Amino acid sequence: MSKELLFSVTKKDFVVEHTRGSGNGGQKRNKTSSAVRITHHDSGAVGYSESERSQEQNKKLALERLVATEKFKAWHKLKTSFALQGITDMERELNRRVDEMMQDKNLLIEYLGEDVT
Repeated sequence: MSKELLFSVTKKDFVVEHTRGSGNGGQKRNKTSSAVRITHHDSGAVGYSESERSQEQNKKLALERLVATEKFKAWHKLKTSFALQGITDMERELNRRVDEMMQDKNLLIEYLGEDVT
């Protein structure tokens, strides 16, 4: 069975921020920006590491932590299922869910500042 690429995640899908670490460590820690925070906007997942001395090691650890989060796993599962179903099935399912959520039993309508009878 051959493998097929369903979708890809590249560097431009992430925002990488370098900051100074906090806590003990002395003068070297106060001057270098070795802590790394990586954010994946599509899923909302964040990975952070400041435990290593090297920025590259922290970047690797932060990415591992991001991929291990429940938010990223859920996004990955959803993206994979949509890729396997195809775009038409995905649109149909999305429309069905929206219609289901917009039913009267799921809506709460409130009137503020007016006496409506």
